[in-house]
Amino acid sequence: MILTGKEIQKELNKSIFIEPYSPNRINPNSYNLTLDKHLVRYTEFPLDMKKNNPHTDLIIPEEGLLLEPGILYLGRTVERTKTLNYVPMLEGRSSVGRLGMFIHVTAGFGDIGFDGFWTLEIIVTHPLIIYPDVEICQIFYHTAQGEVQEYKSKYQKNTGIQPSMMYKDFSKS
Repeated sequence: MILTGKEIQKELNKSIFIEPYSPNRINPNSYNLTLDKHLVRYTEFPLDMKKNNPHTDLIIPEEGLLLEPGILYLGRTVERTKTLNYVPMLEGRSSVGRLGMFIHVTAGFGDIGFDGFWTLEIIVTHPLIIYPDVEICQIFYHTAQGEVQEYKSKYQKNTGIQPSMMYKDFSKS
């Protein structure tokens, strides 16, 4: 089951933590998160799963930044979230999708216990000007059934945008 907006509010600072939090961003069954001004873009291709791929940092100015199709931009939410006892999930807002912008390629699924900023995998279908602090996506929460095992991984307690760390998986073998 998905928590309603009122249930999300009841769980704030108990099992759901959102910082900063604004009550006017609560929806009937989700909460809107905003886009931070920092972006990352890979700089050398082809990308290699076994390597820490080079990238460059970008800043979205107040007057906006033009995103180009065919380029993956990594962004992050302004809000840091922590979720206990629920499964957090992220989706783009419909207003954003109607402009041809995807906010995640595959990573819209969170884990119980995740604590950090959400890294956004941004792709646009045609040139689009974006702005910092825009309500870009919505987080919603599923109830979990069974024994809870909290998330412990390489992306836990991040402090900013995290490019792929898949290369660390290869060192486990």
